[in-house]
Amino acid sequence: MNPSPQPLLRVEKLDKRFPGVHALDSVDLVLHPGEVLAVIGENGAGKSTLMKILAGVQLPDAGAILLDGKPACFRSVHDALQHGVVLIHQELNLADNLDVAANISLGREAHRLGFLRGRAIRTEAQRLLRQVGLDVALRTLVGDLTIGQRQMVEIAKALATDARMLIMDEPTSSLSQHETDTLFAVIRTLKQRGVSVIYISHRLGEVRAVADRVVVLRDGKNAGELQRDQIDENRMVSLMVGRDIARWRQREPVPPGDMLLEVRDLTTQAHRRHRLNFQVRRGEIVGVAGLVGAGRTELLEALFGILPPLSGTITVAKKPVRIRHPIDAIRAGLALIPEDRKLQGLVLEMSLRENISLPGLFRTRRAGMFLNGRRERTDADAMIAGLRIRPPLPNKQVQLLSGGNQQKTVLAKWLTLKPRVLLLDEPTRGVDVGAKEEIYRLLEQAARGGAAVLFVSSEMQEVLTLADRVLVMHQGRLTAELARAQLSEEAVMRAATGQDLSHR
Repeated sequence: MNPSPQPLLRVEKLDKRFPGVHALDSVDLVLHPGEVLAVIGENGAGKSTLMKILAGVQLPDAGAILLDGKPACFRSVHDALQHGVVLIHQELNLADNLDVAANISLGREAHRLGFLRGRAIRTEAQRLLRQVGLDVALRTLVGDLTIGQRQMVEIAKALATDARMLIMDEPTSSLSQHETDTLFAVIRTLKQRGVSVIYISHRLGEVRAVADRVVVLRDGKNAGELQRDQIDENRMVSLMVGRDIARWRQREPVPPGDMLLEVRDLTTQAHRRHRLNFQVRRGEIVGVAGLVGAGRTELLEALFGILPPLSGTITVAKKPVRIRHPIDAIRAGLALIPEDRKLQGLVLEMSLRENISLPGLFRTRRAGMFLNGRRERTDADAMIAGLRIRPPLPNKQVQLLSGGNQQKTVLAKWLTLKPRVLLLDEPTRGVDVGAKEEIYRLLEQAARGGAAVLFVSSEMQEVLTLADRVLVMHQGRLTAELARAQLSEEAVMRAATGQDLSHR
Protein backbone atom coordinates (compact mmCIF):
# COMPACT_ATOMS: atom_id res chain seq x y z
CA MET A 1 0.00 0.00 0.00
CA ASN A 2 1.25 3.49 -0.87
CA PRO A 3 -0.13 5.95 1.68
CA SER A 4 -1.56 9.14 0.26
CA PRO A 5 0.18 12.37 1.37
CA GLN A 6 -3.28 13.53 2.48
CA PRO A 7 -4.76 11.19 5.12
CA LEU A 8 -8.43 10.36 4.88
CA LEU A 9 -8.73 10.70 8.66
CA ARG A 10 -6.64 12.36 11.30
CA VAL A 11 -7.47 12.24 15.02
CA GLU A 12 -5.60 14.64 17.29
CA LYS A 13 -5.56 14.61 21.12
CA LEU A 14 -8.99 13.02 21.43
CA ASP A 15 -10.30 12.92 24.99
CA LYS A 16 -13.34 11.24 26.54
CA ARG A 17 -14.34 10.78 30.18
CA PHE A 18 -17.11 8.81 31.83
CA PRO A 19 -17.90 8.85 35.57
CA GLY A 20 -14.81 7.39 37.24
CA VAL A 21 -13.17 6.43 33.94
CA HIS A 22 -10.79 8.34 31.64
CA ALA A 23 -11.67 6.30 28.53
CA LEU A 24 -9.53 8.26 26.04
CA ASP A 25 -6.54 10.38 27.03
CA SER A 26 -5.08 12.50 24.20
CA VAL A 27 -5.36 9.76 21.57
CA ASP A 28 -3.88 10.33 18.09
CA LEU A 29 -4.71 8.34 14.96
CA VAL A 30 -4.05 8.62 11.21
CA LEU A 31 -5.81 6.61 8.47
CA HIS A 32 -4.91 6.72 4.77
CA PRO A 33 -7.17 5.95 1.77
CA GLY A 34 -7.22 2.23 0.96
CA GLU A 35 -5.44 1.31 4.19
CA VAL A 36 -6.34 -1.43 6.68
CA LEU A 37 -5.45 -0.06 10.10
CA ALA A 38 -5.72 -2.44 13.06
CA VAL A 39 -6.47 -0.86 16.44
CA ILE A 40 -5.72 -3.28 19.26
CA GLY A 41 -5.56 -3.28 23.05
CA GLU A 42 -6.92 -5.08 26.06
CA ASN A 43 -10.56 -4.75 27.11
CA GLY A 44 -11.01 -1.28 28.56
CA ALA A 45 -8.14 0.19 26.50
CA GLY A 46 -10.52 2.65 24.78
CA LYS A 47 -10.88 1.03 21.35
CA SER A 48 -14.69 0.85 21.25
CA THR A 49 -15.05 4.36 22.70
CA LEU A 50 -12.79 5.75 19.99
CA MET A 51 -14.73 3.97 17.25
CA LYS A 52 -18.09 5.14 18.61
CA ILE A 53 -16.85 8.73 18.46
CA LEU A 54 -15.67 8.27 14.88
CA ALA A 55 -19.07 6.77 13.95
CA GLY A 56 -21.16 9.50 15.59
CA VAL A 57 -22.47 7.35 18.45
CA GLN A 58 -20.72 9.49 21.08
CA LEU A 59 -19.21 12.96 21.16
CA PRO A 60 -15.63 13.63 22.36
CA ASP A 61 -14.92 15.91 25.29
CA ALA A 62 -11.87 17.43 23.60
CA GLY A 63 -9.59 16.99 20.62
CA ALA A 64 -10.01 17.26 16.87
CA ILE A 65 -11.16 14.99 14.04
CA LEU A 66 -10.08 15.90 10.50
CA LEU A 67 -11.65 14.26 7.43
CA ASP A 68 -9.85 14.99 4.16
CA GLY A 69 -7.90 17.63 6.09
CA LYS A 70 -11.05 19.49 7.17
CA PRO A 71 -12.46 19.62 10.73
CA ALA A 72 -15.32 17.16 11.29
CA CYS A 73 -17.57 16.39 14.22
CA PHE A 74 -20.14 13.67 13.75
CA ARG A 75 -23.12 14.45 15.98
CA SER A 76 -25.09 11.35 15.01
CA VAL A 77 -24.74 8.04 13.22
CA HIS A 78 -26.64 9.55 10.28
CA ASP A 79 -24.13 12.41 10.18
CA ALA A 80 -21.24 9.91 10.01
CA LEU A 81 -23.00 7.89 7.30
CA GLN A 82 -23.42 11.05 5.22
CA HIS A 83 -19.63 11.37 5.31
CA GLY A 84 -19.11 7.72 4.37
CA VAL A 85 -18.17 6.41 7.82
CA VAL A 86 -19.82 3.08 8.78
CA LEU A 87 -19.39 1.14 12.02
CA ILE A 88 -20.03 -2.60 12.30
CA HIS A 89 -20.69 -2.95 16.02
CA GLN A 90 -19.26 -5.73 18.16
CA GLU A 91 -22.75 -6.01 19.66
CA LEU A 92 -24.82 -6.65 16.55
CA ASN A 93 -27.29 -3.97 15.51
CA LEU A 94 -29.97 -5.90 13.64
CA ALA A 95 -33.78 -6.15 13.86
CA ASP A 96 -34.53 -9.74 14.91
CA ASN A 97 -38.18 -9.49 13.83
CA LEU A 98 -37.29 -8.58 10.21
CA ASP A 99 -35.98 -10.94 7.57
CA VAL A 100 -32.46 -10.93 6.14
CA ALA A 101 -33.29 -8.86 3.05
CA ALA A 102 -35.14 -6.23 5.09
CA ASN A 103 -32.23 -5.87 7.53
CA ILE A 104 -29.69 -5.38 4.77
CA SER A 105 -31.74 -2.64 3.13
CA LEU A 106 -33.07 -1.05 6.35
CA GLY A 107 -33.05 2.74 6.03
CA ARG A 108 -32.11 2.65 2.35
CA GLU A 109 -35.02 0.68 0.89
CA ALA A 110 -35.53 0.91 -2.86
CA HIS A 111 -38.95 2.47 -3.52
CA ARG A 112 -41.06 4.07 -6.22
CA LEU A 113 -43.86 6.55 -5.57
CA GLY A 114 -43.74 5.67 -1.88
CA PHE A 115 -43.97 1.90 -2.44
CA LEU A 116 -41.17 -0.51 -1.64
CA ARG A 117 -39.59 -2.28 -4.62
CA GLY A 118 -39.41 -5.76 -3.14
CA ARG A 119 -37.69 -7.39 -6.10
CA ALA A 120 -34.92 -4.78 -6.18
CA ILE A 121 -34.40 -5.11 -2.41
CA ARG A 122 -34.08 -8.88 -2.64
CA THR A 123 -31.77 -8.75 -5.68
CA GLU A 124 -29.39 -6.37 -3.93
CA ALA A 125 -29.51 -8.41 -0.73
CA GLN A 126 -28.71 -11.61 -2.60
CA ARG A 127 -25.72 -9.98 -4.28
CA LEU A 128 -24.32 -8.84 -0.94
CA LEU A 129 -24.89 -12.23 0.70
CA ARG A 130 -22.91 -13.86 -2.10
CA GLN A 131 -20.14 -11.33 -1.53
CA VAL A 132 -19.81 -12.32 2.15
CA GLY A 133 -20.31 -16.02 1.41
CA LEU A 134 -23.52 -16.49 3.43
CA ASP A 135 -26.02 -19.04 2.11
CA VAL A 136 -29.36 -18.38 3.85
CA ALA A 137 -32.85 -17.69 2.54
CA LEU A 138 -33.61 -13.98 2.18
CA ARG A 139 -36.95 -14.36 3.98
CA THR A 140 -35.37 -15.95 7.08
CA LEU A 141 -35.97 -13.90 10.21
CA VAL A 142 -32.68 -12.61 11.60
CA GLY A 143 -33.80 -13.78 15.05
CA ASP A 144 -33.67 -17.37 13.73
CA LEU A 145 -30.04 -17.12 12.60
CA THR A 146 -26.98 -18.15 14.58
CA ILE A 147 -24.72 -15.40 15.91
CA GLY A 148 -22.17 -16.18 13.21
CA GLN A 149 -24.78 -15.84 10.48
CA ARG A 150 -26.02 -12.57 12.00
CA GLN A 151 -22.45 -11.28 11.96
CA MET A 152 -22.24 -11.89 8.21
CA VAL A 153 -25.61 -10.16 7.68
CA GLU A 154 -24.25 -7.16 9.63
CA ILE A 155 -21.21 -7.06 7.35
CA ALA A 156 -23.40 -7.35 4.24
CA LYS A 157 -25.54 -4.47 5.54
CA ALA A 158 -22.44 -2.30 5.95
CA LEU A 159 -21.23 -3.13 2.44
CA ALA A 160 -24.57 -1.91 1.08
CA THR A 161 -23.64 1.67 1.99
CA ASP A 162 -21.36 3.89 -0.05
CA ALA A 163 -18.68 3.74 2.65
CA ARG A 164 -15.31 5.50 2.42
CA MET A 165 -14.27 4.27 5.86
CA LEU A 166 -15.48 0.99 7.34
CA ILE A 167 -14.93 0.34 11.05
CA MET A 168 -15.03 -3.35 11.97
CA ASP A 169 -15.25 -3.99 15.72
CA GLU A 170 -14.44 -7.68 16.37
CA PRO A 171 -15.96 -8.75 13.01
CA THR A 172 -14.79 -12.37 13.26
CA SER A 173 -15.70 -13.03 16.90
CA SER A 174 -18.36 -15.55 15.87
CA LEU A 175 -16.97 -16.63 12.49
CA SER A 176 -15.20 -19.87 11.62
CA GLN A 177 -11.88 -19.87 9.79
CA HIS A 178 -13.65 -20.33 6.45
CA GLU A 179 -15.95 -17.33 7.01
CA THR A 180 -12.97 -15.32 8.25
CA ASP A 181 -11.07 -16.07 5.03
CA THR A 182 -14.13 -14.90 3.05
CA LEU A 183 -14.21 -11.67 5.06
CA PHE A 184 -10.53 -11.06 4.35
CA ALA A 185 -11.22 -11.46 0.62
CA VAL A 186 -13.96 -8.82 0.97
CA ILE A 187 -11.52 -6.50 2.76
CA ARG A 188 -8.96 -6.91 -0.02
CA THR A 189 -11.62 -5.97 -2.57
CA LEU A 190 -12.55 -2.89 -0.53
CA LYS A 191 -8.88 -1.82 -0.41
CA GLN A 192 -8.66 -2.04 -4.19
CA ARG A 193 -11.65 0.30 -4.37
CA GLY A 194 -9.88 2.79 -2.10
CA VAL A 195 -12.07 2.09 0.93
CA SER A 196 -10.25 2.43 4.25
CA VAL A 197 -10.83 -0.12 7.02
CA ILE A 198 -10.25 0.23 10.75
CA TYR A 199 -10.03 -3.32 12.06
CA ILE A 200 -10.41 -4.11 15.77
CA SER A 201 -9.67 -7.64 16.92
CA HIS A 202 -8.26 -9.60 19.84
CA ARG A 203 -7.16 -12.29 17.37
CA LEU A 204 -3.60 -11.24 16.75
CA GLY A 205 -3.02 -13.81 14.01
CA GLU A 206 -5.79 -12.13 12.02
CA VAL A 207 -4.28 -8.71 12.65
CA ARG A 208 -0.94 -9.93 11.31
CA ALA A 209 -2.66 -11.35 8.24
CA VAL A 210 -4.85 -8.39 7.30
CA ALA A 211 -3.35 -5.15 8.66
CA ASP A 212 -1.13 -2.66 6.83
CA ARG A 213 -0.37 -0.92 10.12
CA VAL A 214 -1.20 -1.41 13.82
CA VAL A 215 -2.01 1.22 16.45
CA VAL A 216 -1.99 -0.02 20.05
CA LEU A 217 -4.00 1.55 22.88
CA ARG A 218 -3.41 0.89 26.57
CA ASP A 219 -5.44 2.43 29.40
CA GLY A 220 -6.95 4.97 27.01
CA LYS A 221 -3.62 6.19 25.63
CA ASN A 222 -1.46 5.54 22.58
CA ALA A 223 0.95 2.74 23.54
CA GLY A 224 2.75 2.36 20.22
CA GLU A 225 2.50 1.76 16.49
CA LEU A 226 3.80 -1.00 14.21
CA GLN A 227 4.40 -0.78 10.47
CA ARG A 228 3.63 -3.73 8.21
CA ASP A 229 7.11 -5.28 8.43
CA GLN A 230 7.12 -4.93 12.24
CA ILE A 231 3.84 -6.71 12.94
CA ASP A 232 4.27 -9.89 14.95
CA GLU A 233 2.41 -11.30 17.92
CA ASN A 234 5.17 -10.80 20.49
CA ARG A 235 5.50 -7.09 19.69
CA MET A 236 1.73 -6.60 19.72
CA VAL A 237 1.29 -8.40 23.05
CA SER A 238 4.16 -6.47 24.63
CA LEU A 239 2.65 -3.11 23.60
CA MET A 240 -0.88 -4.15 24.63
CA VAL A 241 -0.23 -5.44 28.14
CA GLY A 242 3.18 -4.01 29.01
CA ARG A 243 4.40 -7.46 30.02
CA ASP A 244 5.38 -10.75 28.39
CA ILE A 245 2.76 -13.47 27.98
CA ALA A 246 3.69 -16.95 26.84
CA ARG A 247 1.81 -17.22 23.57
CA TRP A 248 0.09 -20.42 22.51
CA ARG A 249 1.74 -22.68 25.06
CA GLN A 250 0.78 -26.30 24.60
CA ARG A 251 -1.53 -27.76 27.20
CA GLU A 252 0.13 -30.32 29.40
CA PRO A 253 -1.50 -33.69 28.63
CA VAL A 254 -3.53 -35.13 31.51
CA PRO A 255 -4.37 -38.85 31.65
CA PRO A 256 -8.17 -39.00 31.24
CA GLY A 257 -10.23 -40.59 34.00
CA ASP A 258 -13.63 -42.26 34.10
CA MET A 259 -16.30 -41.58 31.51
CA LEU A 260 -18.32 -38.53 32.57
CA LEU A 261 -20.34 -37.77 29.43
CA GLU A 262 -21.44 -40.29 26.83
CA VAL A 263 -23.71 -39.40 23.90
CA ARG A 264 -25.27 -42.12 21.74
CA ASP A 265 -27.33 -41.65 18.57
CA LEU A 266 -28.26 -38.08 19.52
CA THR A 267 -30.30 -36.13 16.95
CA THR A 268 -30.79 -32.38 17.32
CA GLN A 269 -33.75 -30.35 16.15
CA ALA A 270 -31.54 -28.49 13.67
CA HIS A 271 -30.11 -31.62 11.99
CA ARG A 272 -32.66 -34.41 12.28
CA ARG A 273 -31.00 -36.83 9.86
CA HIS A 274 -27.66 -37.20 11.61
CA ARG A 275 -26.88 -39.14 14.78
CA LEU A 276 -24.07 -37.99 17.03
CA ASN A 277 -21.91 -40.35 19.09
CA PHE A 278 -19.00 -39.31 21.32
CA GLN A 279 -17.59 -39.46 24.85
CA VAL A 280 -15.78 -37.08 27.20
CA ARG A 281 -13.78 -38.35 30.19
CA ARG A 282 -12.97 -36.84 33.58
CA GLY A 283 -10.07 -34.38 33.30
CA GLU A 284 -10.35 -34.16 29.51
CA ILE A 285 -10.78 -30.99 27.44
CA VAL A 286 -12.48 -31.77 24.12
CA GLY A 287 -12.92 -29.16 21.41
CA VAL A 288 -15.72 -29.03 18.83
CA ALA A 289 -14.66 -27.43 15.55
CA GLY A 290 -16.54 -26.69 12.34
CA LEU A 291 -17.84 -23.94 10.10
CA VAL A 292 -20.76 -21.66 10.96
CA GLY A 293 -23.95 -23.71 10.58
CA ALA A 294 -22.20 -27.02 11.26
CA GLY A 295 -24.45 -27.68 14.26
CA ARG A 296 -21.96 -27.06 17.09
CA THR A 297 -24.09 -24.63 19.09
CA GLU A 298 -27.18 -26.80 18.50
CA LEU A 299 -25.30 -29.75 19.98
CA LEU A 300 -24.54 -27.87 23.20
CA GLU A 301 -28.13 -26.56 23.37
CA ALA A 302 -29.43 -30.13 23.05
CA LEU A 303 -27.14 -31.38 25.81
CA PHE A 304 -28.28 -28.55 28.09
CA GLY A 305 -32.00 -28.89 27.29
CA ILE A 306 -32.47 -25.50 25.61
CA LEU A 307 -33.62 -27.27 22.44
CA PRO A 308 -34.15 -30.84 23.69
CA PRO A 309 -32.80 -33.63 21.49
CA LEU A 310 -35.26 -35.52 19.33
CA SER A 311 -33.75 -38.91 20.12
CA GLY A 312 -30.72 -40.64 21.56
CA THR A 313 -29.31 -41.15 25.03
CA ILE A 314 -27.16 -38.96 27.26
CA THR A 315 -25.24 -40.62 30.08
CA VAL A 316 -23.57 -38.60 32.84
CA ALA A 317 -21.22 -40.42 35.22
CA LYS A 318 -22.49 -43.78 33.88
CA LYS A 319 -26.09 -42.85 34.68
CA PRO A 320 -28.60 -42.24 31.81
CA VAL A 321 -30.33 -38.88 32.16
CA ARG A 322 -33.37 -37.41 30.43
CA ILE A 323 -32.76 -33.76 29.60
CA ARG A 324 -35.85 -31.87 28.48
CA HIS A 325 -35.08 -28.55 30.18
CA PRO A 326 -31.96 -26.74 31.50
CA ILE A 327 -32.97 -27.58 35.08
CA ASP A 328 -32.65 -31.27 34.16
CA ALA A 329 -29.13 -30.62 32.87
CA ILE A 330 -28.13 -28.65 35.98
CA ARG A 331 -29.38 -31.42 38.26
CA ALA A 332 -27.39 -33.95 36.23
CA GLY A 333 -24.23 -31.89 36.78
CA LEU A 334 -23.98 -30.01 33.47
CA ALA A 335 -23.28 -26.29 33.07
CA LEU A 336 -23.34 -24.18 29.89
CA ILE A 337 -21.41 -20.98 29.19
CA PRO A 338 -23.35 -19.64 26.16
CA GLU A 339 -22.02 -17.88 23.07
CA ASP A 340 -23.74 -14.56 23.76
CA ARG A 341 -22.85 -13.65 27.35
CA LYS A 342 -24.87 -10.43 27.41
CA LEU A 343 -28.08 -11.93 26.07
CA GLN A 344 -27.93 -15.44 27.51
CA GLY A 345 -25.28 -15.51 30.23
CA LEU A 346 -25.79 -12.47 32.45
CA VAL A 347 -28.41 -10.16 33.92
CA LEU A 348 -26.60 -6.94 33.09
CA GLU A 349 -28.52 -4.70 35.48
CA MET A 350 -27.75 -6.95 38.46
CA SER A 351 -24.58 -6.92 40.52
CA LEU A 352 -21.56 -9.15 40.19
CA ARG A 353 -22.52 -10.96 43.41
CA GLU A 354 -26.13 -11.50 42.33
CA ASN A 355 -25.09 -12.89 38.94
CA ILE A 356 -22.62 -15.32 40.49
CA SER A 357 -25.21 -16.61 42.97
CA LEU A 358 -28.09 -17.07 40.50
CA PRO A 359 -27.63 -20.74 39.44
CA GLY A 360 -27.15 -21.88 43.03
CA LEU A 361 -30.15 -20.16 44.62
CA PHE A 362 -32.16 -23.37 44.78
CA ARG A 363 -29.28 -25.06 46.62
CA THR A 364 -28.46 -22.30 49.10
CA ARG A 365 -31.94 -21.09 50.05
CA ARG A 366 -33.04 -21.28 53.68
CA ALA A 367 -36.35 -22.60 54.93
CA GLY A 368 -37.24 -23.47 51.35
CA MET A 369 -37.84 -19.90 50.18
CA PHE A 370 -35.42 -17.37 51.70
CA LEU A 371 -32.12 -16.23 50.21
CA ASN A 372 -29.04 -17.21 52.17
CA GLY A 373 -27.26 -13.88 52.06
CA ARG A 374 -24.21 -15.06 53.96
CA ARG A 375 -23.64 -18.03 51.64
CA GLU A 376 -24.25 -15.80 48.61
CA ARG A 377 -21.57 -13.34 49.75
CA THR A 378 -19.11 -16.10 50.64
CA ASP A 379 -19.46 -17.85 47.27
CA ALA A 380 -19.22 -14.57 45.33
CA ASP A 381 -16.15 -13.36 47.24
CA ALA A 382 -14.39 -16.70 46.68
CA MET A 383 -15.09 -16.68 42.95
CA ILE A 384 -14.11 -13.03 42.48
CA ALA A 385 -10.77 -13.74 44.18
CA GLY A 386 -10.17 -17.14 42.54
CA LEU A 387 -11.00 -15.96 39.01
CA ARG A 388 -9.34 -12.56 39.53
CA ILE A 389 -12.40 -10.61 38.40
CA ARG A 390 -11.60 -6.89 38.19
CA PRO A 391 -12.58 -4.65 39.78
CA PRO A 392 -13.23 -6.97 42.78
CA LEU A 393 -16.42 -5.14 43.78
CA PRO A 394 -19.31 -7.58 44.48
CA ASN A 395 -21.96 -4.86 44.28
CA LYS A 396 -20.79 -3.41 40.95
CA GLN A 397 -23.23 -3.80 38.06
CA VAL A 398 -22.02 -6.44 35.61
CA GLN A 399 -22.74 -4.22 32.60
CA LEU A 400 -19.96 -1.89 33.80
CA LEU A 401 -17.30 -4.62 33.64
CA SER A 402 -15.02 -5.22 30.65
CA GLY A 403 -15.84 -8.07 28.26
CA GLY A 404 -13.17 -10.34 29.75
CA ASN A 405 -14.43 -9.82 33.30
CA GLN A 406 -18.02 -10.37 32.18
CA GLN A 407 -16.96 -13.68 30.66
CA LYS A 408 -15.19 -14.68 33.86
CA THR A 409 -18.39 -13.80 35.74
CA VAL A 410 -20.36 -16.25 33.58
CA LEU A 411 -17.76 -18.90 34.36
CA ALA A 412 -17.85 -18.05 38.06
CA LYS A 413 -21.61 -18.45 38.40
CA TRP A 414 -21.46 -22.01 37.06
CA LEU A 415 -18.25 -23.03 38.79
CA THR A 416 -19.94 -22.37 42.14
CA LEU A 417 -22.03 -25.48 41.39
CA LYS A 418 -18.89 -27.60 40.81
CA PRO A 419 -20.31 -29.14 37.60
CA ARG A 420 -19.29 -32.57 36.39
CA VAL A 421 -19.48 -31.48 32.75
CA LEU A 422 -18.63 -27.94 31.65
CA LEU A 423 -20.02 -26.93 28.23
CA LEU A 424 -18.68 -23.74 26.63
CA ASP A 425 -19.72 -22.03 23.39
CA GLU A 426 -16.99 -19.65 22.13
CA PRO A 427 -15.47 -19.21 25.63
CA THR A 428 -13.18 -16.29 24.69
CA ARG A 429 -15.38 -14.40 22.22
CA GLY A 430 -14.53 -10.70 22.34
CA VAL A 431 -11.95 -11.22 25.10
CA ASP A 432 -8.49 -9.63 25.16
CA VAL A 433 -5.25 -11.58 25.14
CA GLY A 434 -4.61 -11.29 28.87
CA ALA A 435 -8.12 -12.39 29.88
CA LYS A 436 -7.95 -15.17 27.29
CA GLU A 437 -4.93 -16.68 29.02
CA GLU A 438 -6.73 -16.48 32.37
CA ILE A 439 -9.79 -18.26 30.96
CA TYR A 440 -7.56 -21.00 29.55
CA ARG A 441 -6.05 -21.38 33.01
CA LEU A 442 -9.50 -21.68 34.56
CA LEU A 443 -10.61 -24.36 32.10
CA GLU A 444 -7.44 -26.36 32.69
CA GLN A 445 -7.95 -25.95 36.44
CA ALA A 446 -11.54 -27.25 36.15
CA ALA A 447 -10.28 -30.28 34.19
CA ARG A 448 -7.57 -30.99 36.76
CA GLY A 449 -10.27 -30.77 39.42
CA GLY A 450 -12.09 -33.68 37.79
CA ALA A 451 -14.56 -32.00 35.42
CA ALA A 452 -15.07 -32.97 31.79
CA VAL A 453 -14.83 -29.94 29.48
CA LEU A 454 -16.49 -29.74 26.06
CA PHE A 455 -15.98 -26.44 24.22
CA VAL A 456 -16.94 -24.99 20.84
CA SER A 457 -14.55 -22.51 19.25
CA SER A 458 -14.24 -20.88 15.83
CA GLU A 459 -10.68 -19.80 16.62
CA MET A 460 -8.38 -22.45 15.20
CA GLN A 461 -5.39 -21.61 17.38
CA GLU A 462 -7.57 -21.86 20.48
CA VAL A 463 -8.70 -25.35 19.49
CA LEU A 464 -5.13 -26.47 18.82
CA THR A 465 -3.93 -24.94 22.10
CA LEU A 466 -6.57 -26.21 24.52
CA ALA A 467 -7.96 -29.49 23.24
CA ASP A 468 -6.83 -32.99 24.20
CA ARG A 469 -9.12 -34.20 21.40
CA VAL A 470 -11.18 -32.46 18.73
CA LEU A 471 -14.58 -33.44 17.34
CA VAL A 472 -15.12 -31.89 13.90
CA MET A 473 -18.63 -31.23 12.58
CA HIS A 474 -19.94 -30.57 9.08
CA GLN A 475 -23.62 -29.90 8.33
CA GLY A 476 -24.86 -31.56 11.49
CA ARG A 477 -22.66 -34.66 11.57
CA LEU A 478 -19.36 -35.60 13.13
CA THR A 479 -16.87 -36.00 10.31
CA ALA A 480 -13.72 -36.63 12.34
CA GLU A 481 -12.40 -37.24 15.82
CA LEU A 482 -8.77 -36.13 16.09
CA ALA A 483 -6.39 -37.00 18.90
CA ARG A 484 -3.82 -34.40 19.92
CA ALA A 485 -1.12 -36.12 17.86
CA GLN A 486 -3.33 -35.79 14.76
CA LEU A 487 -4.21 -32.11 15.26
CA SER A 488 -3.31 -29.58 12.59
CA GLU A 489 -5.14 -26.72 10.88
CA GLU A 490 -5.19 -28.70 7.65
CA ALA A 491 -6.71 -31.81 9.26
CA VAL A 492 -9.41 -29.80 11.05
CA MET A 493 -10.34 -27.74 7.99
CA ARG A 494 -10.45 -30.80 5.74
CA ALA A 495 -12.97 -32.45 8.06
CA ALA A 496 -14.88 -29.19 8.63
CA THR A 497 -15.51 -28.87 4.89
CA GLY A 498 -16.72 -32.46 4.63
CA GLN A 499 -13.64 -33.84 2.89
CA ASP A 500 -12.86 -36.45 5.55
CA LEU A 501 -15.83 -38.65 6.38
CA SER A 502 -13.88 -41.66 7.64
CA HIS A 503 -14.70 -40.98 11.31
CA ARG A 504 -18.43 -40.73 11.98
